[in-house]
Amino acid sequence: MRLRVLSEPDHLPALDRRFVQARPAASLGEDTSPPRILLLYGSLRARSFSRLAVEEAARLLRFFGAETRIFDPADLPLPDQVKGDDHPAVHELRALSLWSEGQVWCSPERHGQVSGILKAQIDHLPLEIGGIRPTQGRTLAVMQVSGGSQSFNAVNTLRLLGRWMRMVTIPNQSSIPRAYEEFDEAGRMRPSAYYERMVDVMEELIRFTVLLRPHTAALTDRYSERKSAGVPNIAAM
Repeated sequence: MRLRVLSEPDHLPALDRRFVQARPAASLGEDTSPPRILLLYGSLRARSFSRLAVEEAARLLRFFGAETRIFDPADLPLPDQVKGDDHPAVHELRALSLWSEGQVWCSPERHGQVSGILKAQIDHLPLEIGGIRPTQGRTLAVMQVSGGSQSFNAVNTLRLLGRWMRMVTIPNQSSIPRAYEEFDEAGRMRPSAYYERMVDVMEELIRFTVLLRPHTAALTDRYSERKSAGVPNIAAM
């Protein structure tokens, strides 16, 4: 399994629990089953700040009642490197996307853009696999980490990619500048306005995922796809 396992998943030292909602979507719909969230990061460094940010986001999501999976891209081949994409890491990534109801994408900003590692993961997710769409209708939260001053180049590109993948990208987003200052030696995010923004984003992701859960099939029903599949709209006949 190419999944990263979190240490201390329920330990949230930067979270002031006096002001938190343990179930952010409690009033928005059926939230008795945990929202299933897949998290992707975009660097293979031993101390990858996009990975650390994703791990912090996953801890928050689990605190909010979600079930999370973090994909480890270390073994993922380049797109088109393996004939027919027949590689265990590709199969696992696609299975995780099908499993998910929502996703979090976090990339470092490199040369003003998303990293190749993050883009390769998205490129391995086709719009359709045997009539099944592994990203369509799923919610998406986007984040980026930067080595310098705050920027939004990577999250803007991730929004474009999310739209292309037919996902519902939530309005809020997280951009962490000078990321090397925002995480302690243990890899945990320090209390800051950037951490509070991440909390906001994860709350919002949970809310949108639960809110859209009963309507996903209707929201992704398309004339062109019904016509291509030869499935008439019975109600209109």
